[in-house]
Amino acid sequence: MPYRPPVHPLTPGHVAWVRSQRDNGAMALYALGDKTPDIDPTAFVHPDAVIIGDVRVGPESSVWPTAVLRGDHGSIVVGSQTSIQDGTIVHCTDKQDTIIGDRCVVGHNAHLEGCRVEDDSLIGSGSVLLHRVRVGPQALVGAGAVVSPGTVVPPRARALGVPARITEDVVDAGEFAANVDVYCHNARWYASDMRRLD
Repeated sequence: MPYRPPVHPLTPGHVAWVRSQRDNGAMALYALGDKTPDIDPTAFVHPDAVIIGDVRVGPESSVWPTAVLRGDHGSIVVGSQTSIQDGTIVHCTDKQDTIIGDRCVVGHNAHLEGCRVEDDSLIGSGSVLLHRVRVGPQALVGAGAVVSPGTVVPPRARALGVPARITEDVVDAGEFAANVDVYCHNARWYASDMRRLD
């Protein structure tokens, strides 16, 4: 039986809490000159994550502890219902923005720089996606994989190993939906119930 997260709808109180955290400095958001982060009020950014510069985080997405999203020389865009998990580094270059689509799962300690990840994809823990990499929709980059510059991972393909080797047409449609649901639930849960103990 597939995982079914408890219903935890976005309430006006949740949206107000996220706005208050953002506006009162509880989220580590930094402007860099005229480049400022744009965080949707329904997104969750953990206070120990760091977001700098031209970074957009979409509705119901989440950024977890010690993740760093640094939009200095270019832009970073995170779509809706996407999780950027603990310790992940997302950067860009002056020639390549980093774009992460909707309903993506980016695992712990991944490194994405100057690449594009299309909708409904999973980027495994500890993987590295370098400049000009393009990951097609519903694709998987396995844990610890290193995807070399300029590599294209086709839709529904799997990229595993160092350097990553690609196997096409092996990922089922909706294969990562339960992972997306868990992190959407976690974002709402943490936003409503997490409290710091000093």
